[in-house]
Amino acid sequence: MTPAIVDDLVEGDRVEVTVGAPAHGGHCVARLGGPHGRVIFVRHALPGERVTAEITELHRGYLRADAVEIHEPSPDRVAPPCPYAHPGGCGGCDLQHASGDAQLRWKAAVVREQLVRLAGLDPDEIPVRVEPLPGDQGLLGWRSRVRYAVDAAGRPGLLRHRSHQVVPVDRCRIAHPAIQDLDVLAHDWPNVDALQTVASTGGDVAVLGRPSGSAGPAPGDDPGEAPDGGPLIRLTGPAEVTEEAAGRSWRIPPQGFWQVHPRAADTLVTAVLEMLRPAAGETSWDLYGGAGLFAAALADRTGARVTVVESAPAGAAAARVNLADLDNADIVEARVDVALARRRVTGPVDLVVLDPPRAGAGARVVRAIAAARPRAVAYVACDPAALARDLKTFREAGWRLESLRAFDCFPMTQHVECVAHLVPA
Repeated sequence: MTPAIVDDLVEGDRVEVTVGAPAHGGHCVARLGGPHGRVIFVRHALPGERVTAEITELHRGYLRADAVEIHEPSPDRVAPPCPYAHPGGCGGCDLQHASGDAQLRWKAAVVREQLVRLAGLDPDEIPVRVEPLPGDQGLLGWRSRVRYAVDAAGRPGLLRHRSHQVVPVDRCRIAHPAIQDLDVLAHDWPNVDALQTVASTGGDVAVLGRPSGSAGPAPGDDPGEAPDGGPLIRLTGPAEVTEEAAGRSWRIPPQGFWQVHPRAADTLVTAVLEMLRPAAGETSWDLYGGAGLFAAALADRTGARVTVVESAPAGAAAARVNLADLDNADIVEARVDVALARRRVTGPVDLVVLDPPRAGAGARVVRAIAAARPRAVAYVACDPAALARDLKTFREAGWRLESLRAFDCFPMTQHVECVAHLVPA
């Protein structure tokens, strides 16, 4: 097979570069041939390092590469605790080679850059600091939901970066201890294409599988997102798992959405309530509401009507069950954009919380929220680029960013959770 060629470079070639600032996506930016040279996105490197980078992808406007030799290491560099966190290994952890403090600074720099470049904010307008979760005891053993891909020979593992290739592993070091104790990686799975493991804050453990032929694994870098599509069937564990958060016990199906860090749900609810300061009698919307986590917290404070909008049938069903004790909660099973456009959710409304998927809410939803004229909005975001794009739309609609907090809900990875507080300008 003829290798891809861009000018004089081919995949597999090695170049020496000095690495610059981190960028969204888990890599640092470098340039070939000086400050105005070709952009190269380098993984497994840290800002300021001089490295030998091996080209992995060639594109018209940029290159991708892995740092395979470190000539001048950063003082923030550490030995990765996982033997699979290296070029050509598992793609799930982007930052195992960085110290804990360096990871927080990395993520803060990425959030700041996205807010400036995509949202048009002044870099001094909103200070950005990524906070570790309260009571967090380390960077490993936190992930309560891990999906494993299964290769054609039935061997389970995790995917390489931007690849369908499955990397067999003995265990995932960032997985919850109860998941690491499972034997799912110790034998082959000839009849499934993917596995999902769950360890809830209530002490439940479940394993689900996707039957072979229902869907193939999608290339992904996140252990929680690698396999995609097709139905999951329960292999072991309960039909519902218990999660503890916001002073409540929640019953949800193991394949249902829940924050993957055990301390994330309480941390995000606290941040939302501190920002919005809900008052008695204020009505609210919980958009992309899942099982109703934020809705319950708002209803407890306001005693007024709260509406949950959730498109996933399992999530909407979980919301109906978990909010059944609230006579002021409405559950709307629909896509958020459709529900707002077709007036299945109507005002007046005082407070809005939205926690969209990684792609963000989008301009249509943002404009509908702005048009409803709530007193304040709390936007919970797992992707800073999507958040920045939606913040730009809010600003164009006459809103301003009052404050922003960022939390390290995904240690060792590039991902960061933000909560933005928006008010009418």
